[in-house]
Amino acid sequence: MSNAPAILVVEDDRNLTRVYSTVLEAEGYHTIEAGTGQRAIEEIRTRNPDLVLLDLGLPDVDGLTLVPSIRANSRAPIIVVSGRVRDLDKVTALDAGADDYLTKPFSAPELLARMRATLRTHAREEGGTATTVSFGDYVLDLVTRRLSRGESEVHLTQTEIKLLATLARHHDRLVTTKDLLKETWGTAYQGKQGYIRVYMHALRCKLEADPVNPRYLLNEAGLGYRLNTSAAVHASVSGPAATPA
Repeated sequence: MSNAPAILVVEDDRNLTRVYSTVLEAEGYHTIEAGTGQRAIEEIRTRNPDLVLLDLGLPDVDGLTLVPSIRANSRAPIIVVSGRVRDLDKVTALDAGADDYLTKPFSAPELLARMRATLRTHAREEGGTATTVSFGDYVLDLVTRRLSRGESEVHLTQTEIKLLATLARHHDRLVTTKDLLKETWGTAYQGKQGYIRVYMHALRCKLEADPVNPRYLLNEAGLGYRLNTSAAVHASVSGPAATPA
């Protein structure tokens, strides 16, 4: 799915990377691959994944030293996956900012369960106590990144859903343009305000009854945007508006 959570797999073993990709994509995740620590930081800064699976035995850097660098560039949860079994390594990784530590070998069901639990916890921490946010007759699941309207799923691009999720985590509060750029695209996109305008227009065309006079996706001129969850459902809305050509 285009709006699936993006998982960055930081692993230099190509065979193991392929296994990860097969397992994760079968469960509906989108995978991003990085075989070195340097590449991992580049992917985090430019693609802003939703979760990082980090091996410690990388060719250019010890993964333990990479955790603080990841944390400095992203709030995405980090699950360390490593063959190191010493308590010291586990404690060091967790103290540095990792959210979980999984020792190799492990089963695919255990990995997926750890990921689901970590994403749920992260969604609650970022969005208060709830993992879903409602506005009008829409419901956004912050864990699966799925937007629904009644019994139907609303199809958004991965970028659109990430932008909406960022607003939803801070619903009814102003989110600055700077923070929207960082959380949606990554730290490499600071200063690209035009991205926000283009994608916000696309979201309004899909979600608002009248994109020119939005009820949910509100702009605060010169500051940023806000998701208004208190607006009543517009009586004339019968389905998401088509995106203009």
